[in-house]
Amino acid sequence: MTFISPMLLHKSDQPFDSSDYITELKLDGIRLIYSVDNAGKVRLYSRHKNDVTSKFPELAALDIPPGTVLDGELIVSDTAGKPDFEAMMSRFMSSKDRTPVTFVAFDIIQHEGSSVTTLPLLDRKELLAEIIPTDSSILAKTQFIEGHGEAYFDAIKVQALEGIVLKRKDSRYEVGKRSQSWLKVINYQYADVQVVGYRKQPKDFGWLLTDADGKYMGVMELGVPAQARADVYRAEVSQETDDFAYLAAPIRARVKYRNLTKAGLLRLPSFVEWT
Repeated sequence: MTFISPMLLHKSDQPFDSSDYITELKLDGIRLIYSVDNAGKVRLYSRHKNDVTSKFPELAALDIPPGTVLDGELIVSDTAGKPDFEAMMSRFMSSKDRTPVTFVAFDIIQHEGSSVTTLPLLDRKELLAEIIPTDSSILAKTQFIEGHGEAYFDAIKVQALEGIVLKRKDSRYEVGKRSQSWLKVINYQYADVQVVGYRKQPKDFGWLLTDADGKYMGVMELGVPAQARADVYRAEVSQETDDFAYLAAPIRARVKYRNLTKAGLLRLPSFVEWT
């Protein structure tokens, strides 16, 4: 079974209500293409075409018929039943970690050996429900509602979940494309931090962050506009190492991030504004 490059999402700053869209929970895990060739051989691929079949041997025995390709998310759930990205990455990176995983399928790309990418999304959802009639701890399908994006987003904020995905009901599966038909709305958290230094190699951009008390909060590598970068590079430097330059005076900034890691660091912080 050959690799099929997954359809990707655009960002939406705000949720919205529309009867033309369905609303799903955005799962915090690893994108997975689950392929079963016509002979029944299973292959698992990451979104970047890496064959990860050997990392998850328990997924090879799922009751998915030959000639099927599913798109979904591989997750590890915490004790509260929420996706735990750090635990998922630990399982992914370790050959000894056997933390249980769940493959949650949200789309079907091939059915009975034929492409179904031109079918409308709701028709593909019906096929997916036939392939996975009953959810289990290792194999499930995403639940969705029609419309009600704003209320759904409010609900996931209360639960501190990652976000939602809004998909046009009539959308085709656009292989390898980032489509406006699928939109993600991230439940960002916000924090006021201090920029205290930066990596010296421009090709390896990163700002060192602390909180107001000087506690290390991680490195910001995303979403920093050119003007803000220039502001930091013009600031006075008090100390340097081979890799880092440390500012004489910290610069206060507001950032958005996905969540705090177990070590208390900001996950994927990105620049919002100076404060």
